[in-house]
Amino acid sequence: MSADLIALAYLVAAIFFILALKGLSSPLSARRGNLFGMVGMTIAVGTTLTITQNWTLILGCIAIGAIIGSIVAQRVQMTAMPELVAFMHSLVGLAAVFIAIAAVNNPVSFGLPEMLPTGSKLELFLGTFIGAMTWSGSVIAFLKLSGRMSGAPVIFTGQHMINLTLALVMIGFGLWFFFSETTNWPAFIAMTAIAFLLGFLIIIPIGGADMPVVISMLNSYSGWAAAGIGFSLGNPMLIIAGSLVGSSGAILSYIMCKAMNRPFLSVILGGFGSEGGSQGAADGTQKTYRSGSAEDAAFLMSNADSVIIVPGYGLAVARAQHAVNELAEVLHEKGVNVRFAIHPVAGRMPGHMNVLLAEAEIPYEQVLEMEEINSDFSNTDVVLVLGANDVVNPAANVPGSPIYGMPILEAHKARTVIVVKRSMAAGYAGLDNDLFYMDKTMMVFGDAKKVVEDMVKAVNI
Repeated sequence: MSADLIALAYLVAAIFFILALKGLSSPLSARRGNLFGMVGMTIAVGTTLTITQNWTLILGCIAIGAIIGSIVAQRVQMTAMPELVAFMHSLVGLAAVFIAIAAVNNPVSFGLPEMLPTGSKLELFLGTFIGAMTWSGSVIAFLKLSGRMSGAPVIFTGQHMINLTLALVMIGFGLWFFFSETTNWPAFIAMTAIAFLLGFLIIIPIGGADMPVVISMLNSYSGWAAAGIGFSLGNPMLIIAGSLVGSSGAILSYIMCKAMNRPFLSVILGGFGSEGGSQGAADGTQKTYRSGSAEDAAFLMSNADSVIIVPGYGLAVARAQHAVNELAEVLHEKGVNVRFAIHPVAGRMPGHMNVLLAEAEIPYEQVLEMEEINSDFSNTDVVLVLGANDVVNPAANVPGSPIYGMPILEAHKARTVIVVKRSMAAGYAGLDNDLFYMDKTMMVFGDAKKVVEDMVKAVNI
């Protein structure tokens, strides 16, 4: 295939990638967006194969990856999607590191001069640095999300100073690598090792419940790693695709930081979620709350005109999405207007609740984002909170609170609130939730799936 045709094919693939992002902006067009992405990737991979000489090796690797991917896709539950996404991000970062190592070892095979120019060294440094950080950071995110490592922030004295020192040392090794007349393997290995360590140190102070921002941030990192390697290899497709992923991930991270009232820079530098998390949940006074049964909750909802359901991470843990869909259906049959309110950072990854509700085949028009539905809470008869805590905490409106200024779903403005939780434990911010102690609130304790199934039975009676 000629160079002009290759460039044209890559351009077409890039257009499909852009259409894919556009399609993924709405649940109604998400299926079409995925299709565009698949077509674009097929064109990109097919075009790359036409300029590949070792077909046996490439096709063998593709076959191995396809088999492993198919097995993983069939076995992984929808509730385990956050850790799967983190695992996939780690592979992108590791691939960038391996490509950089191969390019430094044998630059001629990548179409580069035997003596790497400073510009190529800079590109390889950036790809290696971001890729290594993405890999180690994603591994920590995977371990936290899968429960193999405590989700609590790991904080120690001088953490930020250590990170800064390591970053400066890594830059020093990078400069040594840039300006060496020959391939400086000691400098390259040292800066790569420090990058791996930095990725680890940046993610460990982030609490497991703050993972939505981490996942989108690592997604951005993986894109920039691919773009950096694309520059080194002179591959426009890698540059375009990596830039799309990097920029979209960065924008999503910024949006989610706003949704949690956190500075974007603090996420990039690490330590996000460490401020205020240690504050106690109790203020020394004994508070009283009203509890009830699933049958009591079912009676309230079946006699209401409008119900808003607020899903949280507890819904994902209990795998209660199908039971919730059944509850919504039986309430609809009784003439109740049922809708779902989604907070941007509910769950453990961007769009986590949207994914779960879509998997349960809940109609898209019933699922509304925070900005769309917040004004409706004051006119709603019953709000059902399932496994959510800080995203409905009125303390966000109280000056001096650790979560002050964080946009929340205003469930406290509804006429009646039903909260399904396993216990009265505080949320990840370490704060008591005043919503639970309001006269209008009824607590229903238990596993979310079992409680909702009991609600369905009671509504059907």
